[in-house]
Amino acid sequence: MSGAAPVAGVGLRSERGPILLALMLSTGLIAIDSTILATAVPTITRELGGFAQFPWLFSIYLLAQAVAVPVYSKLADTLGRKPVMLAGIALFLLGSILCGVAWDMPSLIAFRAVQGLGAGAIQPLAMTIAGDIYTLAERAKTQGYMASVWAISSVVGPTLGGVFAQLDAWRWIFFINVPLCLIAAALLLRNFHESVEKRKHRIDYLGAALLTGALALLILGVLEGGQAWAWASTPSFVVFGVGALLLVAALIVESRAAEPILPLRMLRSRLLVTTNLISLAIGAVVLGLTSYVPTYLEGSIGTAPLLAGLALAALTLGWPIAATLSGRLYLRFGFKRTVLTGMVFLMIGTLALVATAGTPSVVTVAITAFVTGLGCGLIATPSLLAAQSTASWGERGVVTGLNMFARSVGSAVGVAVFGAIANALIRTGAGGEQVASSVVAGSSAVFVAVVVVALLALAAAVAMPRTPVAQREAPAAGAPGAGAGEAEQPA
Repeated sequence: MSGAAPVAGVGLRSERGPILLALMLSTGLIAIDSTILATAVPTITRELGGFAQFPWLFSIYLLAQAVAVPVYSKLADTLGRKPVMLAGIALFLLGSILCGVAWDMPSLIAFRAVQGLGAGAIQPLAMTIAGDIYTLAERAKTQGYMASVWAISSVVGPTLGGVFAQLDAWRWIFFINVPLCLIAAALLLRNFHESVEKRKHRIDYLGAALLTGALALLILGVLEGGQAWAWASTPSFVVFGVGALLLVAALIVESRAAEPILPLRMLRSRLLVTTNLISLAIGAVVLGLTSYVPTYLEGSIGTAPLLAGLALAALTLGWPIAATLSGRLYLRFGFKRTVLTGMVFLMIGTLALVATAGTPSVVTVAITAFVTGLGCGLIATPSLLAAQSTASWGERGVVTGLNMFARSVGSAVGVAVFGAIANALIRTGAGGEQVASSVVAGSSAVFVAVVVVALLALAAAVAMPRTPVAQREAPAAGAPGAGAGEAEQPA
């Protein structure tokens, strides 16, 4: 390899430090929100009522976030990252304020949808902006900062939720987002500058509407099938049928649009197909464990909810640790080898969980969750960066959005499939309590299903093409630090 030019400074004190801080704060909004609410659900339902409706607090957020990602991603490639990111932060801020003043469960659910629409812009665009302003070599270092956000949130989120619930101040779960949103927006406004080509665009309104409607109905059917209605029922057939028709119509429109929301040629790329399949599988694996590990420990051996949550937190601690280390690995060995290394940890962790499921133990679950988290950290980030590395500025938003969307779909499908498996096996006693032996059987079946999904991810990783790592590609034009170095292929 030829001699390397020095890369621009990376870190919070560097020229791009304020932008990195803004991305960390923005990511923190999503990371904390994913953990802070669950611990306060009993307090919220006690004040607002609607215990039977509380799963919608999570479902509607996930649905709104998922369907918005493709639209925001295309708009970011068309109008620029900054205005779309700021719009997402503004929506998340508005949704947080509205959630904080909600007067009943239906209003809180509706306002969570507004939050989800904001999150649909924030998460993928934070990754896209990082891809714009940092080279791959620099991203290997910045991953440590971004990963630390998730590690801190995995501890801070449940703790804050528990404190606010204990003080009977659950509304501050949402109000705490207000200063974070304002600081992140101010940092982006002041420090992030981009050069966007000024030309007339033909925005694909029809394609966006059809695609959003199709995805909303299909994901809704997956989330609520077997819950709100039976799988083989009229509502289920109507939701899936109309969703499928809208999806076909969307694909037809996209194939003819001058600037489609979803460029269909991307679906012919082997790299994008395999990395999106990997992301979909990771979404299912993580949601499967997140949803059923606490139930498994609490229902089988009576573990306290806080202790069960800490056992699960080992997964969210292992993930950022591995994500931080993955930068060094993919720069030295390449994306595919790093992803395959992660697959080894993922298979070991999930198989060990299945093997020990018959004898529930908090320690055992924590260890297997940590190993699984290490695998996810070595898989998720390198596979996304591999996809990003082949995209130009004008396509990087869509590529990132597709990857994030695949993970959201995997989460939704995983919740539905694993829920059906668990519900078929877990029984309740005469007093309404769960029968411990059935909890072990149902949870074990879910963990086996998680292993099957992990095997599908392994197959996609094996099929993933080798992608050269451009260690010193130049940042996007107009980004701070542009011109730090020329692209270089490893020998």
